[in-house]
Amino acid sequence: MILFDINILFPTVIGLWILGIILFFATKSKKINNAGLGLLIFGTFLLVALVVFMWINLERPPMRTLGETRLWYGILVPVVGFVLYFRWKMKWAIGYSIFLATVFVLINYLTPENFDKSLMPALQSIWFVPHVIVYMFAYAILSASMLIAIKALVQISNKKLDENLIITADNVVYTGFAFLSFGLLFGAFWAKEAWGHYWTWDPKETWAFITWLFYLIYIHLRHNHKENVKPAMWILALAFIFLLICWLGVNYLPSAQTSVHTYST
Repeated sequence: MILFDINILFPTVIGLWILGIILFFATKSKKINNAGLGLLIFGTFLLVALVVFMWINLERPPMRTLGETRLWYGILVPVVGFVLYFRWKMKWAIGYSIFLATVFVLINYLTPENFDKSLMPALQSIWFVPHVIVYMFAYAILSASMLIAIKALVQISNKKLDENLIITADNVVYTGFAFLSFGLLFGAFWAKEAWGHYWTWDPKETWAFITWLFYLIYIHLRHNHKENVKPAMWILALAFIFLLICWLGVNYLPSAQTSVHTYST
């Protein structure tokens, strides 16, 4: 179907998002803002439709390659932005999430992949889909926490810290950390089923644990030393760097070339 030709769909989505952002931020008119928000949601819905179409036609979950995970991220990041806006009226979260999603969709558009139906035996597990989905959702949520941390650090330097921003950071991290923990757990179940071991300290597993540990440190610091906001925000910003290394950077490490977690291309 022409509708699901990525050479047409990706530019269409990006165009809808750009126009939507302009309308959402350009004026104070509620009707125009809502029209922009509608375009942003519709563009995201088109990506959801693409994933469903790929799932049906590939006869497998579209989660095998790095490009496919970028596509999921391009969907989930806007969803997180919409939630932050509707729940906490964080309008800036819409702009940030759409910008980040646009970058990932553009990367996929400029570096197209040859999709095929093959799925290695290790990926033919009931834990494959929940493991990937919860991780992608965790990544999307925690990317928002990184931006909140940066905004808080700027406010601290200007001595105009909004305490509600810190409360929001905590809530976002708690949610993201829960999904991150489920991702580790589902991954362990998957590893046991596929390779006979829950944990082997594979490079991807090691970095996943480091990432999980940094967010745990943030939670403990906020719980036990609420007055030390600045160190906590630095840890939160740094944790996202480790998250990116875990997701994208590990694939380029020499030690990861024989890893079972290296994405196909």
